Amino acid sequence: MDDDYGCMAAWYAMSAMGFYEVCPGNPVYQLTAPIFDEVTINLDNSIYKGRKFVISTVGMNKKNIYIQSATLNGKPFQRSNITHEEIINGGKLVFIMGNTPNKNWGI
Repeated sequence: MDDDYGCMAAWYAMSAMGFYEVCPGNPVYQLTAPIFDEVTINLDNSIYKGRKFVISTVGMNKKNIYIQSATLNGKPFQRSNITHEEIINGGKLVFIMGNTPNKNWGI
C-alpha cells in the first residue's frame, strides 16, 4: 500500500511542476500548466549533463491557467511534450500563461 502512495505522490509532484509521464518506460512527458510560478530541479552533475532544470511561468494567476506559448532555453517551444533527455540536459522551460486556451500551441 505504501508504494501506491509513493507513486501517487511522485505523479502529483511532477504534474504540479507541469509535466507527467503518459506511458511508463517511454521517456517522454506530457506538458501541462504548472501550479508554481517557478520550480527548480537540481540535477546531480555526476550523473546528468545539466546542473539544473528550471520551469517557470509568466502571467500565472487564478485566471491565467492556460499555456499560450513556451520557450526552452530562450527558443520557441511548440510541442506539448518534452523528452527526458531535454530535462536532464538542464536549462529553462518558460510557459507564457493566459486566460483562454491557445488551441494552436502544442499541436
